[in-house]
Amino acid sequence: IEQMMEDEDARTNLIVNYLPQSMSQDELRSLFSSVGDVESAKLIRDKVAGHSLGYGFVNFVNPSDAERAISTLNGLRLQSKTIKVSFARPSSDTIKDANLYISGLPRTLSQQDLEDMFSHYGHIINSRVLVDQASGLSRGVAFIRFDKRAEAEDAVKHLNGHTPPGSSEPITVKFAANPNQARNSQMMSQMYHGQSRRFGGPVHHQAQRFRFSPMSVDHMGGGGGVSGNSSSGWCIFIYNLGQDADEAILWQMFGPFGAVVNVKVIRDFNTNKCKGFGFVTMTNYEEAAMAIHSLNGYRLGDKVLQVSFKTSKGHK
Repeated sequence: IEQMMEDEDARTNLIVNYLPQSMSQDELRSLFSSVGDVESAKLIRDKVAGHSLGYGFVNFVNPSDAERAISTLNGLRLQSKTIKVSFARPSSDTIKDANLYISGLPRTLSQQDLEDMFSHYGHIINSRVLVDQASGLSRGVAFIRFDKRAEAEDAVKHLNGHTPPGSSEPITVKFAANPNQARNSQMMSQMYHGQSRRFGGPVHHQAQRFRFSPMSVDHMGGGGGVSGNSSSGWCIFIYNLGQDADEAILWQMFGPFGAVVNVKVIRDFNTNKCKGFGFVTMTNYEEAAMAIHSLNGYRLGDKVLQVSFKTSKGHK
């Protein structure tokens, strides 16, 4: 019976990608209702901050309407976006964790160039090039979600360490940290993986060394180590976090900007709730500065964050 239900769903359930940031769930529903009876429409939002992630699911009552929605609405331009409408597949292990994180890209590379480079390895569900808000330029970092995990693995195998035409730097391609696994230190060590290749040291030891390094900046109080000596990384102070904030949220927010050495949420001793602030240590000054520039003033839930370099006593 379950199989039959799934087969039915597979013919009526659509995934809609590249929705404008401002589009609401009601608007999504009414757009698709113009084609036929919609059983349900769901816009996917960030669990923490509540903003739209730019995609959603629409389930029709009749398979014929679902097919018509694909032929009439796929490729429709909404505001500055061209939406993509296709059948959503039932969730199974073959499609889990097919999201890749790519860094070291040439700044001139567009989203289309990126998809052209990766489409050779499989069907791309969506892609995103991170852009610096102030300058509008690419930060050389992107995410790509493939249809199947095997396709993503193929792309990692062929493109990790590959130097794109016209570029002098090899790119790093790896699986994006899954927020649910962020507490798992194995994932953490992979986050520095791209970083350690630049030092030429063996990846494994580099990650190990980072993982257990205490936040040395905190303990030195600036006596011998100014907050920001490169061996211990640059310490960033985050203020105005909600009381449910945890380390996973900090990894998720800062990870895309570069190598994160460690994160710490300051909790109330008795209630174990976050006291409203935390610290993140990053290896590279430029990446830390970019993270501060992009995240200071960021809305997380109902709070606006304040993000700055932590200054230690010895820091001029």
